[in-house]
Amino acid sequence: MTTPISSDSPTGLPSEPEAANELMRLARQIKRANRLYHAEDAPEITDAEYDALVRRNAELEEAFPHLVRPDSPSSAVGHDVAASPLGKVPHEVRMMSLDNAFSGEEVAEFIGRVRRFLSLSADEPVLVTAEDKIDGLSCSLRYEHGKLVRAATRGDGQVGEDVTPNVAHIRDIPQELKGENIPDVFEVRGEVYMEKAAFLALNAQLMDEARAVAEGRGEAFDDTKVRQFANPRNAAAGSLRQKDASVTAKRPLRFWAHGWGAASAVPGQSQSEVVRQIERWGLPVSPQFRVCHSLDDTLDAYRAIRDGRGALPFEIDGVVYKVDRLDWQQRLGFVAKAPRWALAHKFPAERAQTVLESIDIQVGRTGKLTPVGRLKPVLVGGVTVTNVTLHNRDEIARLGVRPGDTVVLQRAGDVIPQVVDNVTREEERPAYAFPDHCPQCHSEAVAAEGEVDVRCTGGLICPAQRTERLKHFVSRAALDIEGLGEKTIDEFFAKGWLESPADVFRLRKRRSEILELEGWKDKSVDNLLAAIETKRSPDAARLLFGLGIRHVGAVTARDLMKRFQTLPALRALAEQAHVKEGEEAVLAASDAYAELISIDGVGPVVVEALGDFFHEEHNRQVWDDLLGEVTPPPYVIETKASAVAGKTVVFTGKLETMSRDEAKAQAERLGARAAGSVSPKTDLIVAGPGAGSKLKKAAELGIEVIDEAAWAEIVRTAG
Repeated sequence: MTTPISSDSPTGLPSEPEAANELMRLARQIKRANRLYHAEDAPEITDAEYDALVRRNAELEEAFPHLVRPDSPSSAVGHDVAASPLGKVPHEVRMMSLDNAFSGEEVAEFIGRVRRFLSLSADEPVLVTAEDKIDGLSCSLRYEHGKLVRAATRGDGQVGEDVTPNVAHIRDIPQELKGENIPDVFEVRGEVYMEKAAFLALNAQLMDEARAVAEGRGEAFDDTKVRQFANPRNAAAGSLRQKDASVTAKRPLRFWAHGWGAASAVPGQSQSEVVRQIERWGLPVSPQFRVCHSLDDTLDAYRAIRDGRGALPFEIDGVVYKVDRLDWQQRLGFVAKAPRWALAHKFPAERAQTVLESIDIQVGRTGKLTPVGRLKPVLVGGVTVTNVTLHNRDEIARLGVRPGDTVVLQRAGDVIPQVVDNVTREEERPAYAFPDHCPQCHSEAVAAEGEVDVRCTGGLICPAQRTERLKHFVSRAALDIEGLGEKTIDEFFAKGWLESPADVFRLRKRRSEILELEGWKDKSVDNLLAAIETKRSPDAARLLFGLGIRHVGAVTARDLMKRFQTLPALRALAEQAHVKEGEEAVLAASDAYAELISIDGVGPVVVEALGDFFHEEHNRQVWDDLLGEVTPPPYVIETKASAVAGKTVVFTGKLETMSRDEAKAQAERLGARAAGSVSPKTDLIVAGPGAGSKLKKAAELGIEVIDEAAWAEIVRTAG
C-alpha cells in the first residue's frame, strides 16, 4: 500500500481523510459533467475545467490507491444511456476514451512509456500517426458485407444509442462501402460534427423559428429565452441524438473516420494502412492525418495543426497520436478506460488578436460603472467576439489599454472571453481616462475607501440604475414576474410607464396602450397583467430583496424579516438607527443600532445601508408608493424540530435535486439559518459538485461538510 501523503507534505496533496472527501466530490462532479456533456448536450463547465477535474482525480488516486472508489471516473467512459429515448446498442468492442497530455514533455513521456513497455532499444523508431482531434460526437458504424446495418453513439463505452435512421441523412456516411478487401464485418469509428458556419446558421434559424411561434401565439418575443446551442459540438450531438430522424435530416452534419472496432478482418498491418483503406472505401478521414517518425516530427505536427486551427471550417481541440504498428498496439493493450497506445495532446486556451475600437461605460443597478471593450469582430473558440468586459478601473490600468490598441483575447471552451495582453501597450498614446461622472445622469462617480469599483452617486435619479433596479425587482429571486423581461422593461421605461417598482402594478391601466406596441397581442398582454396581479400579496423577504438596498441580499432579507415580520416594523427601527443629532436621538439611535446588530447575519455594513436608504426622501417615497400597491402578509416561517435547528448552514456548489432557493427554504423550515458565506459562525456545509473556495475555508475552520444526499436525509427525518 502506498503511504498516504499528509496535508503538510511538500507535494501539496491533502491528508487521507481530506483526499477521501475530495475523491467523493470529484466522482460526483465528473459524473454530472459527463451526463450534461454527453447525454444532455448542455455542458456547464468548460473542457479545460473538466480536464482539470480529471487530472486532479488521477493525481489523488495515484497518491492514495487504496482510496480509489468503485464509481471512480477513471474507469468510466462517456455516459449511461439508461434514460435515453433512443434504442440501446451493445458495443462488441468497447469504445474507449483517450488519456490527455498538455505539454511536449508529456508527449515525450508517452513515447518513453511505449519504449519501456515494449522493451525497445533506444534507436528503435516509434512511428505514431497524428491527426487533429475534432470536437464532435463519437459514432460507430457497423458494416456487414459492405452494407451499413447499424450506427451507435459511444454511450458509456459498453452500450450506446441507436442512431441508424439518423446517420442515413449524413452525406459523408455511405450506406454501402465501395472498393476491394471489404471484410464481412467492419465497424468504422469516427466523429459526427458540425462546421462553424452551419452552427451559426442553425442558431439563427432557431431564433427565427421561436420568433415566428411567439408571433403566431400573439405573445411578445423574448430572445433571451430561446434555447440555442452553446457550440458546434453540442449542435452536432443534439442534432444526431434526435428521436425523430427527420429533424436530423434538416441539420448539416458531417463525419470523418479515425479508427475501427469489431472487424472480421483488418485490412492492414498499421494504423495508417487501415485508415487509408477506410478512406478508399468512401469514408472521409482527416486531411491532416500523417505518420510521424520521431518525437520532433510528432511535435512539429502538433504545432502545424495548432497554428492552422483558426482557418479550419470546424472546431478542433487537440491532436491525437496513435502508435502506428498494430502488433505493438495489441501488446500495449489498455488501461481502465483508454488504450496505452494512444494519446490526445490538448490545445491550451485559444487566443486571438484584434483591435479594441472603443471603451463604453455601463451602469448597473448599484451604480457600478463597468467598462466594456468594443472590438473589431474576431473568431475565438468557435464564437465571434465583439465585446469584452474590462471589469473595472484597475484592470484597465493594469492592461494599459486604450481605444486603438491591439489586444490578445483568450477563450477556452464556453468561458467568457477576456483580454490577457495588450500588444501595443508601448505605443505613445494618452492613457484612458476613466470617467469621474456617470455617463447616464452626470452625477459624481467615486470609489469608496477600500473598493476598486467606481459607482455613480445619483441613486434613483440615475436612469440606468432605475432600469436595472426594475429588472432586479421583477427577477426570479425577487418578485419573479413572468413576462416582464429586460427588453420589455427598457421599452416601458422609455415610454414613461415604468419609473418605480409601484408602476409595475399600475400597468393594468395601460392595457390598451401596450396593445398598440409591436409584438403585443390580447393574450400576451393579459398573461403579463395576470402575472403581475398574482404578486399583490408578495413574500415580504422577496419584496425587501427586490428593492435592491445595497448589502441586503436574499439571505439577509430573510434574516431581517424573521426578526421584524412586517416591513413597517423594519423601517421604523432602521430610521431610528440613522438619527445622529440631539442627546435623546443619539441614545435612540444607539438602542436601535444595537437591536439591529444583534440579528444573526446582520453586521454594521447592513445597518448602515438600511439607515442610508431610509434617510433619503426619494427612497421613502418609492417605499410608500410601493406599499400602497401591494400588501405583503407578515413573514412567518413554520419550523420543524430537526438536527440543524438553531444552526447556520451554507450551501455551495451545484445542487442537482433542488434549486438553491428551495434548499435555503428547507433550512429555514428546519429552524436553521441559510447563510451565503462561510465564517466561524457556520455550523454545516452542504456541498454539491463544483464546490470550491468555501470547502477550503470550511476545512481551515473545521466545519462539518456533507453532500446533498445527506442533507436530503436530514430533511426527510425532521419531525
